[in-house]
Amino acid sequence: MASTLILTHGAGSNRDAPLLAALDAALTGCGLRVIRANHAFREARAAGPPRAGDPERDRLRLRELVESARAAGAINVYLGGHSYGARQATILASEQPGIADAILALSYPLHPPRRPAELRTAHLPALRTPVLFVHGSRDPFGSVEELRNALSLIPARTRLAEIAGAGHELASKRGLDGVVAAIVSEWFRFLAE
Repeated sequence: MASTLILTHGAGSNRDAPLLAALDAALTGCGLRVIRANHAFREARAAGPPRAGDPERDRLRLRELVESARAAGAINVYLGGHSYGARQATILASEQPGIADAILALSYPLHPPRRPAELRTAHLPALRTPVLFVHGSRDPFGSVEELRNALSLIPARTRLAEIAGAGHELASKRGLDGVVAAIVSEWFRFLAE
């Protein structure tokens, strides 16, 4: 069976977010099996952000999806996520080394907007899974330079791909096509390293 990418959404979205749908189509076209999944909190509520206790349930759901993909014969299982989804993927991999073969972290929310002292990095030194971070140069959840500094905490192989002019949603004024093509190219190059 082909390698599988489990792709999850941010806190304010769901599995049908335009970026995730476009990535799914592009990566599937390249032979990668993609599972776009809702977090457990989104299955429980159609709207609103995660609540206390939700992150643990969301990581349990990710763990179950990985186990299901491996049971189905996936050669490699990758975790991917946008914002909150990227954070949960990296936390899960730091808690359970070896659960995934690599991580695609889109717009990792390094800190809340305008609160750079509230870094979300405590788990990064325990992360042993290779991670490709894709980040917009105008993301209010952390500058490219701030994220680059945080990556020095990770002992695993990492790479940072900057999307010039993009904000947290990674869309450009010209739409998603160019951004998605860049992400797909960076992802396969990262996996080949």
